[in-house]
Amino acid sequence: MQQVPVVLAPQDTTEFNLMHLPATQGLGHGTSSNVHGFRLHSLLAVTPEGLPLGVLGMKTWIRAPEESGKSKQRRKRPIEEKESVKWLEGLEHLASVKTRCPDTHIIGISDRDGDVYDVFIASRPAGVDWLVRAAWSRRVAHPQAYLCDAVAAEPAVGETDLLVPTRNGKTPTRTAQLTVRCKALRLRPPRSPQRDKLPDAEVFVIHALETQPPEGIEPIEWMLLSSVPTLTCDDALERLAWYARRWTIESWHRILKSGCQIEARQFGHLDRFVRATALFAVISWRIMYATLLAL
Repeated sequence: MQQVPVVLAPQDTTEFNLMHLPATQGLGHGTSSNVHGFRLHSLLAVTPEGLPLGVLGMKTWIRAPEESGKSKQRRKRPIEEKESVKWLEGLEHLASVKTRCPDTHIIGISDRDGDVYDVFIASRPAGVDWLVRAAWSRRVAHPQAYLCDAVAAEPAVGETDLLVPTRNGKTPTRTAQLTVRCKALRLRPPRSPQRDKLPDAEVFVIHALETQPPEGIEPIEWMLLSSVPTLTCDDALERLAWYARRWTIESWHRILKSGCQIEARQFGHLDRFVRATALFAVISWRIMYATLLAL
């Protein structure tokens, strides 16, 4: 990381299902009734060209039975008591990494699950930024009042073509033409008695929308939020290219599961699975690294 000017740090969560190992101790509930195992939140270091540099951090946990039903009260709970604190911890981890890479610009990247207001207003050192795919049309300080409407009202800054690969061989490969917009906006804090005192968040919005999708095909649309100044078409295209590298961590998770077959192990206890996962995480990164170097 010290040898490159920009490092992208995608983070994502995956789930290990050990339902087939009923004797394994220490496991928790999954996101559905047929999942029983543990969860893993990870951060990778990736160059803008797509080369994975290593595993930056990992967090494992379980959903205990007594936690069931708490999601109904999530709006009343502080972020420290929610699973979504992982996104804030990820940003904090990047801040600590920055002390060892003072000349490297580090950008944390997350999908819609990472659209967490606390991340937008969190303190961070210079040279550490974030790029998030928006999940909500949040309130904004703009005549249009809401994020999607405010961005749609802006003139386009340019266009770009995107090659869309086939999906399971059922749809043909096609080239999508996207209209690109970008805008600096100020987000309003969420409406909540516990959160009324939160400050506004200054963000840069990048929007890409397919203008003429084939009949019966849902248009491609990305709405990204970032702390990195984005004011021109070139800026917006670079942010879109950065976000496209987020899929690197999903590929790494597939290698971890399918290649290293964590779920096929029979360690008998959660603690052993966690230790093994830490080892296989590095092996999975090396497999991906060697594969990409061979292309």
